[in-house]
Amino acid sequence: MRRSFKFLMRPTARQAAALAACLEDHRELYNAALEHRRTAYGKAGVTVRYGDQSGELKHIRAGDPGGQGRWSFSSQQATLRRLDRAFKAFFARVEAGRAPGFPRFKGRGRFDTVEWPKDGDGCRWDSQPDHPTATYVRLQGVGHVRVHRHRRVSGTVKTIGVKREGSRWYVVLSCDGVPARPLPATGAAVGLDMGVASLVTTSGGEHLDNPRHLAASAGRLTAAQQALARKKRGSTRRRKQVARIAALHARVRRQRLDGAHKAANALVRGYDVIVHEDLKIANMTRSASGTVEAPGRNVAAKSGLNRSILDAGWGVFLQVLAHKAESAGRELIAVDPAGTSRTCARCGHRAKENRTTQAGFACTACGHEAHADVNAAVNILRAGLALRRAAEAA
Repeated sequence: MRRSFKFLMRPTARQAAALAACLEDHRELYNAALEHRRTAYGKAGVTVRYGDQSGELKHIRAGDPGGQGRWSFSSQQATLRRLDRAFKAFFARVEAGRAPGFPRFKGRGRFDTVEWPKDGDGCRWDSQPDHPTATYVRLQGVGHVRVHRHRRVSGTVKTIGVKREGSRWYVVLSCDGVPARPLPATGAAVGLDMGVASLVTTSGGEHLDNPRHLAASAGRLTAAQQALARKKRGSTRRRKQVARIAALHARVRRQRLDGAHKAANALVRGYDVIVHEDLKIANMTRSASGTVEAPGRNVAAKSGLNRSILDAGWGVFLQVLAHKAESAGRELIAVDPAGTSRTCARCGHRAKENRTTQAGFACTACGHEAHADVNAAVNILRAGLALRRAAEAA
């Protein structure tokens, strides 16, 4: 399996300045390459590709030895490939008839990652293996940077990335050949209903709490945003306030990820087969404001619901659950959730009137009563097991 490991870096003040300069030079390279493509096509109708721009790198480095020439050639190639992927995704969206979203220039706060495609080419993980207490990563132009390695790295390190999050620096290792760690079989299966009141409701009637981390930090975020509005644009105080707000959001993100890991661990340890809803979260959280000609209805209520859905972190949870299930040898099944909340788990009768309240379910045909989310989770489990039997029969 291929897995990523993320560790906090402990750079010195000089190394942190070098890392910031590395990001800035790679951002300028990205923007220059984007401008090159735009100008060539706009003025002469010529399409510039990755190979053309990669071939020019040696001349760029030779002409700027104190800038672009300081960094790894392969990391700069990776930045050009990043731009190439952005254009390929743009053309794919055009062909699919979706909103194109032409690649944009990266501002100072919009480029926070640099990648080295091969361990040993401009970078080296565990660059001081004989050190008795600490782990280091060596980066060309930066030096040996100390890393807080809080867990063992498995497999073979293939690529190394450096990421800036606020005032923190992280190293991200992408490893091949990470061994799976299968858990003992339990013989149990479960269906999961995602919600806002509870993050997850299982078919067995268990409710996993939704901590609502963003709502808990709303007061501090509101005060911080109000303080930001009073700062003069371009001032040092405004930059510091922006950093405070980013730190608050980063804390919420880490809390949400931590909760997702804990909830996914509990489910993976307890069940062999896990069935969940195949949710289209981007569609579910789309704005209801509409247009000037056709304004939307209940815009404020829909905005609050969207905020609650995003605060719950369904996408993060399902992604973490998929990775843990694969590593533990568990089977994960996604089913279409249409009608599961209105269908009786006992007799199969489907009607809008079955859902009496947000949490109440009472079948108008057979009189079955249950918690609405538990009823939906049972239906999700049955649909997943039916798909599993059909796949085995095929």
